[in-house]
Amino acid sequence: MTTEPNALNSVAAEDQLPTYTRRSDQTRYDAQAINSALDEALLCHVAYIDSGDPIVVPATHARIGEELLLRVGPESRLAELAGDGDLALCVTVTLLDGLVLARAEADNTINYRSIVIRGTGSLVKDEEAKRAGLDAVVEHLVAGRSNHSRPPTPEEFAEVVLIRLPLADVALKTRTGPPQDAEEDLALHHWAGVINVRNAYGPPFPSPDLPYDRQMPSQLANYNRSAKPQGYR
Repeated sequence: MTTEPNALNSVAAEDQLPTYTRRSDQTRYDAQAINSALDEALLCHVAYIDSGDPIVVPATHARIGEELLLRVGPESRLAELAGDGDLALCVTVTLLDGLVLARAEADNTINYRSIVIRGTGSLVKDEEAKRAGLDAVVEHLVAGRSNHSRPPTPEEFAEVVLIRLPLADVALKTRTGPPQDAEEDLALHHWAGVINVRNAYGPPFPSPDLPYDRQMPSQLANYNRSAKPQGYR
């Protein structure tokens, strides 16, 4: 989905590309990298504290401007705690972009993008905002899907639980590019380089009860989360 850009500052991270965060006092900005990763990822993990115990659960999400929307189960503990008021959350998203194979065993690693979002989550209660949020989460899975699905009944809509989390404290860590072998290792005969990682989607399989004459929407035939190869940038 296409959303409006935002501004994120950067802080240097040891042995990595910069870490971007709005809370930094640094002057470098890179909203595009964070927004792109959030929009590409299909799954996030949500951490919260329940009676003193740390809990992490998966969730689907969508980004709308300066907010992240999380869709959780209506009877989940996360929904219950968020319903009691503002809830401290930590959300993570990780995308694997490549396997980095160095000559030295200790230098083998991965190319990745990892986002950490911390903040206070709250339930989306306004009906209009909730409907727009449900559309956004569905559109995040497949663009145009909200127009190819039946709208929810009042009973179904009542079971939809969305938690909004402001993108006010966001950090991005990445590693890209080839292995960083020591100069003295360059003459070794071991192969070195990157195996790029790309998610493959499709072909779509129709539901067994789908009539044979139902045509597949065009956006499903060539489904792809990212048109740009990752790893070397």
